[in-house]
Amino acid sequence: MKKLTVLLVLIASPALAAEGPFFSLKNPEFVVVIGFVLFLALLAYLKVPGLIGGMLDKRAEGIKSDLDEAKALREEAQTILASYERKQKEVQEQADRIVEAAKAEAEIAATQAKEELKASIARRLAAADEQITSAQASAVKEVRDTAIAVAVAAAEDVIAKKLTAADGNALIEDAIKDVAAKLH
Repeated sequence: MKKLTVLLVLIASPALAAEGPFFSLKNPEFVVVIGFVLFLALLAYLKVPGLIGGMLDKRAEGIKSDLDEAKALREEAQTILASYERKQKEVQEQADRIVEAAKAEAEIAATQAKEELKASIARRLAAADEQITSAQASAVKEVRDTAIAVAVAAAEDVIAKKLTAADGNALIEDAIKDVAAKLH
């Protein structure tokens, strides 16, 4: 009640400052108060507060529906995000498996390459040994052939110098007899 009294005093204080009676049409403050009261009565008669309330209610319903829609969209976005995160995790796991498989295949390929290289080296060493052995045998044969040729030539010279024609004929006949004896 005190607040109402203070409010009325504050409102009426300019009216008390005016000259003459307050409730007179010559008092501008009284005319303003009457105009204001008529304006409020007109607003009440035209049901403007109800219209404003209805508009506010419609606006509140619109905001509520927007909030519900935003909430639904947020939930849908979270569902989609979770789906993409799950897919990303699956793709990452698949990529990890592919990398592990590639590493395993690379290790197997490296092992096979090492084994093939060892086999190739062994084959080349064996071929080189065979070539060396063949070259040695060829060199030994060549040396023997040369030695035989030199020995035959030396023996010819020696025999030619010491052997007479009669001795040569006797040797030929003895060789023919030996051959004939061995063939029969």
